[in-house]
Amino acid sequence: MKTELDTLDTLEDIQNPLDNVEEILSAHNWVFNRMTNDELMVQVAGKSCSYRLFFIWQEDMNAMQFCCQYDMNIPSKRYEIAGTALMALNENLWMGHFDLPKDSGVPSFRHTCLFRGMNNTAGSEHIEDMMDISLAQCERYYPVFYLLSAANDTNDESLSLALMETAGES
Repeated sequence: MKTELDTLDTLEDIQNPLDNVEEILSAHNWVFNRMTNDELMVQVAGKSCSYRLFFIWQEDMNAMQFCCQYDMNIPSKRYEIAGTALMALNENLWMGHFDLPKDSGVPSFRHTCLFRGMNNTAGSEHIEDMMDISLAQCERYYPVFYLLSAANDTNDESLSLALMETAGES
């Protein structure tokens, strides 16, 4: 039977994973901004565009929310077709999801990780994997969001081509 003291010991073992995020970002020589003890942001260059990565630690849930934002905006007149695209993208994802907040129009990939029971080393590996997967998903679906943000005439046919699986690079 767990006592209150055991619960307190467990809570003390869980460190703020944003400290691990800082170490990972420093190892990549990426300049980041730790806005508060529970929020951190960094801008990184991908193959297709720049991304803003946000990390938000929620101590009471032992969870960290991660958000990888594209450096583009989707015009509100394309929200309906963007919603169709998001549903198609998200139904094939195992982790995380793509999001398009109405207030900003900035597409992003979001994922929340639970950290209860993780030690410092496992937490770092978990964070690195989460970042790698998120950036890979954003790069993979860049053409979809670029089409939605920049094309004058986005239709179902052009969108289905952008959603297709491709092999190799041009």
